[in-house]
Amino acid sequence: MTVRAILDGKGHQVITVSPDSKLSAAVKILSERRIGAVLVMSGQRVEGILSERDVVRVLGERGAGVLDEPVRAVMTAKVITCRQTDTVGAIMEVMTTGKFRHLPVVENDRLAGLISIGDVVKWRVAEYEREQEALHDYIKTA
Repeated sequence: MTVRAILDGKGHQVITVSPDSKLSAAVKILSERRIGAVLVMSGQRVEGILSERDVVRVLGERGAGVLDEPVRAVMTAKVITCRQTDTVGAIMEVMTTGKFRHLPVVENDRLAGLISIGDVVKWRVAEYEREQEALHDYIKTA
């Protein structure tokens, strides 16, 4: 299966913030939306990603005063992306190797969505259940 199949099931909506937004505003969005990351965008361009891990790390290093700083000072600037045609297995490997939980989907230099490790796990579990059901049906008809 491909990333496109996951996005078609979950939707293409992505929550974003500006690089100049205060970290406190981004943290509020993460909390209110109950999400683990937001993309940092300038217009149509992905500038970075801000995850819960980034927030915890910088709070531990610099204290609560960092909440008044812009997101650009805290975000992960080097963003790994994937394409809609990438397989679920391939993005699982990328996420596991890179030790991150969110992967922006970019197609023709445009943001197409955001995949989380939770999305991948949900998809894989459903895939295994479908396979198990197909095998069960095959055995019943044999």
